[in-house]
Amino acid sequence: MSEESEIKKKQLDALNERRKKAAEMGGGERVARQKESGKLNARERIDALLDKGTFRETGMFAKSRGAADVPADAVITGYGKIDGRKVYIYSQDFTSNGGTLSEIHAQKICRALDSALKEGCPVIGLNDSGGARIQDGVDALAGFGQIFYRNTAASGVIPQICAILGPNAGGAVYSPALMDFTFMVKGISFAFITGSRVVKAVTGQDVTDEELGGATAVQKKAGVACRSENNEAECFQHIKELLSYLPSSNREKAPKADWYDKPDRTDPALFDIVPAAPNRPYDMHKLIERIFDRHKGQQNYFELFPLFATNIITCFARLNQHSVGIIANQPMSKAGCLDIDASDKASRFIRFCDAFNIPIINLVDVPGYLPGTEQEWGGIIRHGAKMLYAYSEATVPKLTLTIRKAYGGSYLGMCSKDLGADFVFCWPSTELAVMGAEGAAPIIFRRDLEKAADPAKALEEKIKEYREEFANPYKAAEHLHVDDVLDPAETRPRLIEALEMTLEKSESRPAKKHGVGPV
Repeated sequence: MSEESEIKKKQLDALNERRKKAAEMGGGERVARQKESGKLNARERIDALLDKGTFRETGMFAKSRGAADVPADAVITGYGKIDGRKVYIYSQDFTSNGGTLSEIHAQKICRALDSALKEGCPVIGLNDSGGARIQDGVDALAGFGQIFYRNTAASGVIPQICAILGPNAGGAVYSPALMDFTFMVKGISFAFITGSRVVKAVTGQDVTDEELGGATAVQKKAGVACRSENNEAECFQHIKELLSYLPSSNREKAPKADWYDKPDRTDPALFDIVPAAPNRPYDMHKLIERIFDRHKGQQNYFELFPLFATNIITCFARLNQHSVGIIANQPMSKAGCLDIDASDKASRFIRFCDAFNIPIINLVDVPGYLPGTEQEWGGIIRHGAKMLYAYSEATVPKLTLTIRKAYGGSYLGMCSKDLGADFVFCWPSTELAVMGAEGAAPIIFRRDLEKAADPAKALEEKIKEYREEFANPYKAAEHLHVDDVLDPAETRPRLIEALEMTLEKSESRPAKKHGVGPV
């Protein structure tokens, strides 16, 4: 072997040795400990999520300025494909120094975000970290700030998805909060500003980490995680499913998917699902399953926040192959009333759909805003205003179908014609009014009731009269608040026709730096 060949061999050997060391992450003992805790390691997670053989790592040889030799500086970054579509990804390595964030660690994440933004493709963060690296001091804190800044810059431009797959505490929780969708896994994921020990020391309150910031609590109580999954495999599968509904950036439209459902399919049984009595509950999911494209026996919608604010449903589905966002009242929970949490949940979903050119379809059966001191003092006025703001601001196609009732301010809050709905349809069962018949009749017919020989019977008759004369869709249609009253069996083809008419619409708003929405 020549001297030149020997030199090159040594260089290649050195490269391969460095790669091997980086691939070992925190070493065999720590990797084994991660496995024993029921968690995949950072590299296994990337392999499980991306299409086989597509991942290309960047920054493998990055090293903190500190004295510690941390492989890849505790975060694996790079790019690859999911179902053939480009994505950028970063995966924190808990086996290497607890996945702590240093200056260089943060720079790697920032570069992934910068590249995704420039190239117009989604970014996925897999978080599993002990927080800021103490040895890096303010440099580590600055790193968090730089990530937050980029999360904000990318907002509304590219989809940002985070999976919390380990601890996530303190300032670290704010990057997931700034991203579009946060997934967690039961038993291994934790997210909180201060952990249970700090809570105990400061407040004296006894609470476990699971109760405080486990996957279920962070979705059901805090409304931060959009999904709480049973295991990592389920989490990654649902991230892939979510991505299938989303465009790669706001410069594109969401990909179409043909599930071979007929656009002219009618459904005579659809009307049977909804009880005639306006106060009897039913499951709105059953309507979604029957109206939107069916998927060969599989669930045909992807729901977000299924455990949080269950009185409103937010989900993605397909209508004649097009990706659509659905906002629907759920009569099975709080009678489908709007409240603080439902308003927050829906308004953010509206803004996401608008940012990424996804049409919005509203399925309405709403009796009003939830009454009570808890709601009033908690700020239902400002929270409820978020939905009004979001709908009014949105320029994507907006279709509204009222199933059974819409009373008072909640009629507006679920996207009436006045808030920019392109088409408003009603079923013949619909009651549109300032308030329900039971509340309105005693006010409107007060004098007649006072004179009645049998006030109870008279009230019953007046309630019926009010429903027939005032609280029906035809009064609203006379004044063009409703475009058409549909035979429920024809709901699917009529929504498809309306959607196809509005897909290429053009709509603008007054020029401004940005609006100042309610908080």
